[in-house]
Amino acid sequence: MITEIVEIRIKSKMQDEFIAGVEKSKELFERSPGFQNLELHRQIEDPEIFLLFINWDSVSHHMDMFRKSPEYQEWRGNVGHFFADTPRLQHSKTQLAY
Repeated sequence: MITEIVEIRIKSKMQDEFIAGVEKSKELFERSPGFQNLELHRQIEDPEIFLLFINWDSVSHHMDMFRKSPEYQEWRGNVGHFFADTPRLQHSKTQLAY
C-alpha cells in the first residue's frame, strides 16, 4: 500500500464548496482499481490549506490507472476550479505505525 498525499490551497471563501466536491467524488474513487480509502484534513493554522490522503494498492494504481481514467477527469471537474494554485503531490510508504 502507498499513500498519495496532496497539499491543496483552496481559493478564499470556497472551502465548504471544495469539501462538498470531495464528498460528491466519493464514488469515483470507490470504483477505481486499487483504491483503498481517502481522508481529507483541513489545516488549523491556515484553513485554506487541505491535505488529502488517499491509500492505493500501488503508485501505478494512482498514476497509471486513476490519473488516466474518466473518473480522474470527473474528479478534477468537481474540485479543480477551487484550487488557488497547483496542488503539491507526493507518494509515501508507511515505515512505522503505532
